Amino acid sequence: MRASDLVPEPPQAVAGQPAGGVRARLTGGVLPGVIAACLVLGGCASKPLIPYSTDTPPLALLPASQSGVQDKRARFREIFCAVLQARGPELPDYRPCEDALNRIGTEPAGTGKPVDLGPSMRHLVAVVVPGIGYECFEPWLNAPGTVPKHLREFGYDGMLLKVDALSGSANNARQIRDAIMAMPPAAGAPRLVLVGYSKGAPDILQAVVAYPEIRSRVAAVVSAAGAVGGSALANDAEQYQADMLRHFPGATCDSGDGGAVESLRPAIRKAWLAGNPLPRDVRYYSLVTLPRPERISSILTSSYDKLARIDGRNDSQVVFYDQIVPGSTLMGYVNADHWALAVPIARTHTTIGSMFVTQNAYPREALTEAVLRFVEEDLAAPGPARGGM
Repeated sequence: MRASDLVPEPPQAVAGQPAGGVRARLTGGVLPGVIAACLVLGGCASKPLIPYSTDTPPLALLPASQSGVQDKRARFREIFCAVLQARGPELPDYRPCEDALNRIGTEPAGTGKPVDLGPSMRHLVAVVVPGIGYECFEPWLNAPGTVPKHLREFGYDGMLLKVDALSGSANNARQIRDAIMAMPPAAGAPRLVLVGYSKGAPDILQAVVAYPEIRSRVAAVVSAAGAVGGSALANDAEQYQADMLRHFPGATCDSGDGGAVESLRPAIRKAWLAGNPLPRDVRYYSLVTLPRPERISSILTSSYDKLARIDGRNDSQVVFYDQIVPGSTLMGYVNADHWALAVPIARTHTTIGSMFVTQNAYPREALTEAVLRFVEEDLAAPGPARGGM
C-alpha cells in the first residue's frame, strides 16, 4: 500500500494559489495525518470484511423492540427540536430539526409534553470518552471548546476524559475507573453522564462491568456513534496503521498496549457482550449516526463504501445496528457521518473542511444540550433502572 494511493487530488486552486502549491502544502503537512486518521480502520485488502469463522457467539439481528431496547426517539426529537428552535442560528452549524435527525421506519408519535429549557436541576456533567487516536490528533484539531461553554449557560457541564489513543478497551477501562474515582464525589444523586464516542463506548462499557465501584457515581451511559458491536473495518486493518497516528502534527501519544484495532473487531466486541451482561443499576442510552448518503464527507466515502458491502446504513465507520447498547433507550438517528458528530475539523481547519471533510458541520452544542436534557428528564421519570439483558 503506497501513501500516494491514499491521498485524493485537491481541487484546482484555493484562495488564488496554484493547485500544485496547495497539494504540496497539504500532502506534505497536515493532510497525511487526516488521511491516516480516515483510514485507520479502512485497510486495503479485498478479503471479506467479516470473514467466515466459527469463533463467534450465536447472534440474531432483531428489531429493537424485540431486543430489550426502548424506543424513545419521539421524545428526544421533541427535546432536540425545541433546543434548536430556541437557540437558532446563533449557534454554529445550525440545521432545521428535520435535517438534523433522520426518521427510520415508523417513529412513534411525540408525547406533546412541553420541553423545559430552563436551568438544569440536577447539573449533569457530560464526561466524553473519545475514540481511537484522539489523543494523537487532539493538538492539531485544536477544538474550540464551545460545547462545554454552551452547556454551562444552562447549569450543565462537559469535560473530556483522556484515555490511551492506541490501547485496547480493557486498558482504557482502567483509566476511566481511575479518573472517575479521582473526582470528588458529588453530593446527592450522581451527575456523571459517560458519553462514549466511537471506541469510547466499549471502553466505558468495560469500565462499568469491571469496576463496580464507579457505578454509584455514574448517572447514565450514552453511546454516541459508539462501536458497541465493533466495526467490520477493523477486520481489514492492522495496529501498525493505527500507529501512523503517532506521527500526526504535534502528536504526543504513544503506542500504548497496541490493542486498539483488535478491540474494535466485531468478533471481539460481540464475544465480550455475550460474556459480560451489563449491570442493571446504570441507565444506558444510544444515539446512532445514520446519515443520508449525501451527508458523508468526501474523504469518508471510501470507508462508507467498504462497510456498504455489509450494509449501506452506516456512518462510514460503524453499521447503524452495531451502535446500540443492549437493553438501552434509543434516542435517535442523527443525520451526520461518524466524524461530523463529534470531531469539529471544519471549524478549525477550513481548507481541509472545504476540500475533504465536506459534511463536517453539525449543531453539536444543541445536540449535547438535548442529550443531557433528555437524560435528565428520563432519569426523573418513575420506573426501575434499566440495563443489560
